[in-house]
Amino acid sequence: MDCGKDMDTKMLKILVCVSGGGTNLQAVIDGIKEKEITNAQIVRVISNNRNAYALERAVKEGIDAVCVSPKDYTDRERFHDALLRAVEEKAPDLIVLAGFLVVLPEELIKRYRNRIINIHPSLIPSFCGQGFYGLKVHEKALERGVKVTGATVHFVDEGTDTGPIILQQPVMVEEDDTPEILQKRVMEQAEWKILPRAIDDIANGRVTIKDGKVRRSR
Repeated sequence: MDCGKDMDTKMLKILVCVSGGGTNLQAVIDGIKEKEITNAQIVRVISNNRNAYALERAVKEGIDAVCVSPKDYTDRERFHDALLRAVEEKAPDLIVLAGFLVVLPEELIKRYRNRIINIHPSLIPSFCGQGFYGLKVHEKALERGVKVTGATVHFVDEGTDTGPIILQQPVMVEEDDTPEILQKRVMEQAEWKILPRAIDDIANGRVTIKDGKVRRSR
């Protein structure tokens, strides 16, 4: 399977989903501006949180931004339908989960198979899966006493952090780290670097999946 099929002949349309401040969204925006990401554009930002600063970041950059909140729907099925509609209105080539604290509906994963990627703040398979998100990841890493942590970009499947790994970047843990300090270092040294790199690779046809594993060409 070639995730980059025909991507070198047309602009990759990216849709970013985010729940909070949007620092990884900003890394993607900056990556496009600075041409670290080529052949790609963000066509929409979706948040489940109407107060997410990520929405403001998008608006400031002239990017279409919408909130699809489960609080606005009577049940999960209606919310999932609305989320799917908000995605399909822009017909994206790639969906980027950049701190999106929502379990994706199976129909969305099915329709966009191998076209959804996620950034996770650890070196998968460590400190990942159900319940591991945000600051909790770094708290558990420090509790365990690991000397090296990092971040992972991976494709999304029906599991939690179980899809094929695209890129990983290690980050050293220091003795006086707090979860907040470690979180900041992982973002600066890993997340903000490998997410734009992964998107650029996909946009320029350098990523393929074979036997459940990612192959990257140069």
